[in-house]
Formats: sequence, C-alpha cells, structure tokens
Amino acid sequence: MRPNPTRSALIMIDMESGFVDPQGGHCIRYARSTVPACVRAVETARSKGIPVFFVKRIYRADGSDVELTRYAVWKAGGRACMPASVGPNSAQAPEGLRPRPGDYTIIKPRWSAFFQTELDLILRRLDVRTVLLAGTTTPNCVRTTCYDAIALEYNTVVLTDCCSSQTEEIQRVNLEDMERVGAILMDSAAFMDYGPETVADLSAAIRAEMLESRAVPEPFEEGTGWTDWW
Repeated sequence: MRPNPTRSALIMIDMESGFVDPQGGHCIRYARSTVPACVRAVETARSKGIPVFFVKRIYRADGSDVELTRYAVWKAGGRACMPASVGPNSAQAPEGLRPRPGDYTIIKPRWSAFFQTELDLILRRLDVRTVLLAGTTTPNCVRTTCYDAIALEYNTVVLTDCCSSQTEEIQRVNLEDMERVGAILMDSAAFMDYGPETVADLSAAIRAEMLESRAVPEPFEEGTGWTDWW
C-alpha cells in the first residue's frame, strides 16, 4: 500500500458505456465529453498515492435489482449494463478509466456509492478523510454519493469538469446545491496541485474544539440540564 499523505480517495462513478456511449440505453448527454478530464483525474490520483475507486452499476439480466423508477427505461433501452455485456450498452469503461492493480472496484445497487456497499468500510480501513467525486450523473449518483459522504463526515470534493448531466442548467444548479451543503468544488486542473493541506479536515477540527471546551467545565445552573427537557 502506497503512502497517502492527503488521506483522500478518488471515487469514479458509473463511467461505463451504457451511460457514456451515445448509443447506450442510459446515455447522459455530456458524459462522453468529460472522459479526458476523468482520465486526467485518475492519473493525477495515482501519481499522488490517492486510491482510486471505480464504482460501477451492473444489472442482473432479469432486472431484479434495477431501481423501480428506472425499470421501464432500462427494459426499453436494451437492458444496459448487464454482466459480461459488450458494446455501447455495456458496463465496459472507456479507455483510461479501467482498474489497474491497486485500484478498487465497487458494484453499487442504487444511486449512492455508499448505499449497501463496502465503500465506507474500505475507506475507513484506509484512513481516508476526504473523498473526491467524479463521474455521472451529477444530479443522481454523484449528488447522492456527495450527501451520503457528508452525512458520514467525510470532507467532500466534487471535480466539476469530471461530472456530467443531461443539460448545462442541470449541471450548474446541482453543483451549486452541493456547494451550499458543504461540498468543495474543484476542477481537474486544480486537482493537479492537490496536497495534504488543500482540504481542511472539518471533523478533526470540530472534535479538537469540543475536547478543548470540555477541558474547562461549564458552571452548572439548576434548571438547565437535559432532564428539564423531558
């Protein structure tokens, strides 16, 4: 295992033919245009010792694990992203976005990369504190992963030019919303200068502040305890 001084991980979501290829059953209009930036981000992460997680969607042939709200579209679109599938409707990743030795592959059953997967367990084992999100689509899988990451107290970065949506407006408003909730927005060029001090560890800072405040006991005033709320 290589040293990871940034305590970060790159999470590359759903960059596979069924979502990226114009003939794919779930094609996202701007996904293909982000492939070069995504490849650059993966190469940058590897060069910095940042572990890369390729999070994929692979559906069973009978559709038993397809989201209820996507099932009709999945069936009409040729049952994309099935195991061992090939071609434009497959779960194959574009060149440059395929795992290498040392990378991680996560198969997710729903939108978020954290939902019923081992992602959180592995990140904690690797002592990761910051996740960098990329892939498609911004309003669905990237955004739900972002919110789950923040809920799990990871510092969360969204690589803006490595994410894609069906329209520029959808892309803009979803990036703005994620920023409002606490995500840090950064593009792949800025990521090249990413280092251990780039992103502050908010959880560690808050924990330190709490421990410091506990060192000086607050004066107790009758009628202000928790029991007075019940």
